[in-house]
Amino acid sequence: MIEDKLLVAQLANPKTQRHAFETMVKEYSEQLYWQIRRFVLSHDDANDVLQNTFIKAWQGLASFHGDSKLLTWLSRIAINESLDFLRRQKNILTMSTDDAELGIANTLMADEYFDGDETEAQLQEAIATLPEVQRTVFLLRYYDDMKYSDISRALGTSEGALKASYHIAVKKITEFFKQRD
Repeated sequence: MIEDKLLVAQLANPKTQRHAFETMVKEYSEQLYWQIRRFVLSHDDANDVLQNTFIKAWQGLASFHGDSKLLTWLSRIAINESLDFLRRQKNILTMSTDDAELGIANTLMADEYFDGDETEAQLQEAIATLPEVQRTVFLLRYYDDMKYSDISRALGTSEGALKASYHIAVKKITEFFKQRD
């Protein structure tokens, strides 16, 4: 794994920028893919959002000054791209909540790249019922084990608000499963 500071320096240098960007893509693609995949659920959609994330990163290289970790910056772009994708999908698909949940479970179980079981599909249904902020915090904390400080930098929200959102999300998911029993 290349050192973050070295990669940032190479990204800032026009002579090494393209090679450094290729290195960054190789280094962070898998981690960002799974972060995105937990938001959008579909393999193909995750690949599209990942590609858009790297396009935005390339376009925004001049605005990155190394104030945060490179992965934190890329995560912020990936999260925003994922949420934008979901908003566009929501505008396209005007389903009721019950239909949306049924669609998520069926979509996941039919996806050849989904290796989870029925419980994982139900967890994804529960996550889908959460408001956007709670869903985002839950996904980043639960699956990516991101520190609240990193999530705070990525989302531009206070750690206290994030902790509260996570706590409420966990309660709602727990309640979702209790109602299913």
